[in-house]
Parts: sequence; structure tokens; C-alpha cells
Amino acid sequence: MGLITKAVKGTLDTLPAESYKQQYIEQSMREIAENYGFREMRTPVFEHTELFQRSVGETTDVVQKEMYTFDDKGGRSITLRPEGTAGAVRAFLENGLFNEAMPQKIYYLTSCYRYEKPQAGRLREFHQFGVECFGAPAAAEDAEIILLANEIFNYLGLNNITLEINSIGCPECRKKYQDALRSYFREHIDSLCDTCKGRLEKNPMRILDCKSPVCSEIAKNAPVILDYLCDDCREHFELVKKYLDANEIEYKVNPMIVRGLDYYTKTVFEFVSNEIGAQGTVCGGGRYDGLIEEMGGKPTCACGFGLGIERLLLLMDTQKSEFPEKKRCDLYIASLGEAENIRASQLATDLRNEGLAAEFDTVGRSVKAQMKYADKIGALYTMVLGTDELENGTARLKNMTDGTQTEIKLDDFCDNFQSIVIKQAMDAFSDSPIEGLDLTQILSGGLTENGND
Repeated sequence: MGLITKAVKGTLDTLPAESYKQQYIEQSMREIAENYGFREMRTPVFEHTELFQRSVGETTDVVQKEMYTFDDKGGRSITLRPEGTAGAVRAFLENGLFNEAMPQKIYYLTSCYRYEKPQAGRLREFHQFGVECFGAPAAAEDAEIILLANEIFNYLGLNNITLEINSIGCPECRKKYQDALRSYFREHIDSLCDTCKGRLEKNPMRILDCKSPVCSEIAKNAPVILDYLCDDCREHFELVKKYLDANEIEYKVNPMIVRGLDYYTKTVFEFVSNEIGAQGTVCGGGRYDGLIEEMGGKPTCACGFGLGIERLLLLMDTQKSEFPEKKRCDLYIASLGEAENIRASQLATDLRNEGLAAEFDTVGRSVKAQMKYADKIGALYTMVLGTDELENGTARLKNMTDGTQTEIKLDDFCDNFQSIVIKQAMDAFSDSPIEGLDLTQILSGGLTENGND
């Protein structure tokens, strides 16, 4: 019988052979974000459609073309989240986090949904790491979230990523800029795509973000927002650059960055790679001081970013970045019969309780087949239990790396196993200090030939 169905177009399965990479990235991001004082928030996968219409902006591609929207059984319009910020702001307001100590600094790892043409680095279901800081008006916070993103890329060993920054001003100075854009684009209105013709009066800045080659070419000679900034926005932007300079963060000013969502004000930025094709923006964000008020809260400044996990993985694979080794089976216990298998399950449970990875037969294979399986899963040690082993209370522990075998007592098995592994590590790395490394580190490759972690 054939498959009933296949995965929906634009979605991907993350298989066990690859999931450890994503887990490593996610854990790295969590740890770095928490070092900066951010704490995790989790929000529902769907929200009322109005939330995204009001926050993301009705003239954006996301709202006009890409959202997964449907009516539920109660007749309510519901949308699968296309990005993370709107839900985080809604949760901030609904749960009264504005009454807590400010600033409120949160991060999230979440799935998002956009109906786009699938291609490398762009999926209809994708995953995003994001941070949001509520209640910090200073340029120092703009710089801090950029530093956080930059540290993630450095920690993961990524190269050739360019930080591009811009300021799109506040609503006041942006009015003058939008008037200038309207005047410029009216001269080219016959050449604009239909979508941009509709944007011309409502939000001409969206034209700068259009992916149409014709519109993009026209936009190259459009007025530049930096020429229209008010004194406050200009001072804020200069201060952001000073913080980046002080922390030796390289960047270039790109006045064409407007970001694809309407809620941004002042600082906007993107981390861009030219190694993963057209979808080169790996991380983007900025300040959005008016969004919380727009969504019904008191005026509260905010800034943040979103980082695409799939694009990051694509870039890491392209650059052949190193990942920690996958978690391997520390000990596979083979058995000759049911009584032996029951004892194997007890020993495996004891090891697992100590944080070690242990497996035993749950299929009913022959010992030969069990050992083949142990080899396929890369077990570091193996042991066979038979009638003699149970009667004598001892077994032979085999190191699968060098083939050496050591007698081990089944009583106090965990302690005995630990002693043997540590002794073998000391013998193998006689010039390397192993103090400070626990058993799980030794088994997972905590020592190298040079004695380095």
C-alpha cells in the first residue's frame, strides 16, 4: 500500500539524524539570550486575525498575500502566526507584564507560517528565534540586541555575515519622507507593479521593499530616509553607531532597509549572507516604539529581532560549520534470554538514572543481531549477559573503540562502569588532565588527542 499522503508543500521533516543540529543551535541561543537577561515566553500558534492586521500592517506582503487565515467553528477569523512579535506584545499587554520591573526582556523559539513560494531558505512553515525588549528607549538597547545576534553568529562559528543598519525615523519625520516618496514614484507609476500602485498613497515605503525587479530598479534612485530624519531620530541613530563602534562591531549603513513589517520605527537592521541565494537575510529587527500603543497599551518603547532557524542551518551547512557530536549510546547490553534481558533492563535503567545513554534488546534478536545493531548505533561500549554472567555476577565490558575487554561486576554496576571508563580515559590520555570532566563528558568526547575540551 502506498503512502496516504505526503508532507504539505513548503514544510520539512526534521529527522533524528539531523535534529541534534537544531537542538544545538536552539540551546546555544537560549544560553546566550539568558546571559543578556532575556527569559523565555511561549505564545499560541494562532491568534485573532485582527492582531496581525493591526500590528504587521495591512499594506505588507505578509498580510495581503501570505497569511494562513480561516474561520473557526465559532465564526471567528483566526490566523496562524506569520511572525513572533505581535503575539509577544499581545501577551505582554494581556498578562500585565507592563506592571513588572522594566525593561521586560523576553525571547522565544517558535514556528511561523506564511504562504510563500517555497525555495531554499524560505518555507511555508519555518522556525524563528526572536527577542523582544519592552520599556527601554535608549540607543543602548538597540545596540544590545544587535550585539546579542552578533554573538550568536560568532558562537556558532559563522563567517561572511554582513550587518546592515538604517533608521526609518519616527512617524513625524517619516511623513515628510513619505511625501517625497509619493512625488518620486508618481513619476514612474505606469511602470510599478499593481501591488505597489496600491501602496503609493497608503504606504509608499513598502515600495522600497518590493521584490519585483522593475520596482526594485526604480527604487534605487528614490529619496533616502536618512536625509529626512528629525534631530531626535538622527541623534538616536548616531548613538547606536557609537555603541556598535565601541564594541568593535562592523556594519554598513544601508538606507534601503525598511523591513517588511509596518511597526518599525527608528533603528532597523539585517544580518545578511550572500552564500545562501536570494533569501540572504538571516536575521532582521529593529525598534518599534509605537506598536504597543497601537495595540491598546500605554505608549511603551520596544525593540527586537527575528532569526530564521532554517536559514541559519542552511548557512551553517554551506560553510561546513562544526557541530558537537550526536549523542551516542554509551553502553549496549546484549542478552541471551528473557531472564538476562530483564537484568539488562535493570542495569540500563540504573545507568540512565545517572545521565548515561544505555540500550538493551526490545526486539527479540539473536545475540549476533544485537551486536550488529549496537555497531550501527555507534555504541561506545557493549556487554553480553548470559546464564554464566548472571550466576557469576560478572560480565565482559568491551570498549568498541579499541576492542579491549574488561571484567566488570554487576553489583554496584554504575560505579564499576564509571571507574573502568575513567581509568581507560586516563590510560589513553596520560598527558591530559581529566579532573573537572565528568563521566558523560568523557564518553561524549570531552577529551581529544591534545587534551583539550
